Amino acid sequence: DLVIRRGSQAVTEYHNLDLLVGMYPTLFPCGIGGFEDPLRPTALSFEAQAHYYLELADRSFCYHHSYLFVALNMTQRRAAHLQTFFTVRKSNFDDVARKLTQVSAAVLDNLAFRLEREHNYSQLSGEEQSALKLLRQVKTMSARIPGSQASKIYLRNEIRSYFSYFGLPHLFFTFNPSAVHSPIFQVMFGDHTVDLSAQFPCLVSARDRALRLAQDPVAGVDFFEFSWRCCFEHLLGWDFKSNRSSPAGGLFGRLRAFYGSSE
Repeated sequence: DLVIRRGSQAVTEYHNLDLLVGMYPTLFPCGIGGFEDPLRPTALSFEAQAHYYLELADRSFCYHHSYLFVALNMTQRRAAHLQTFFTVRKSNFDDVARKLTQVSAAVLDNLAFRLEREHNYSQLSGEEQSALKLLRQVKTMSARIPGSQASKIYLRNEIRSYFSYFGLPHLFFTFNPSAVHSPIFQVMFGDHTVDLSAQFPCLVSARDRALRLAQDPVAGVDFFEFSWRCCFEHLLGWDFKSNRSSPAGGLFGRLRAFYGSSE
């Protein structure tokens, strides 16, 4: 029998071996395989284990309607918790540090509640106004959180550093392979009836191909990774093993460097 318990307090997501095991009994039918097991001989991070489950031959984790979103949400929350820090001007550091320790959590909660509902500045209490002025002197840095504004600035700075070392890039292009129309993706999805040696392989209908991509987004990610690496290796002549251009080069000769980011 399946027993579902409830309580008034939220369950912690850190170092909770039974959290995802209890949330997804169909994915963990034996009740084992939880995350961050303290008895594991070799430590395994939450992100690495979540990624491992998506690479299993059994595609149950990939096909599940919510596991992908919950695992990604927990990964992003951990990045936000552990990779976010404050920066202030050196001249204001001592004053800001002292005032931050004096602000209570209740004041910050009330301030966040009022700001979410777009209350006027005049409607804030004296403590809330002081806390808001204090927060304006503090910048939140989250460069290691994918998709954040700080991470975009970090990428731009890396690109500028490439400019100073390698010079301006000679080629800009957007790589956007279509998994829906690719026979390779159909094979990655599990359709072994597709003959990749044929010039025009026989595929299922466009609707079914789109449904396959929606059903298995992990295969879509694997297809994109495979495609861009093949493009750089076989068309542009980049050797990923030695991390440099191959002796023969590619369509544009030998590459000195390249930089890419996913949207």
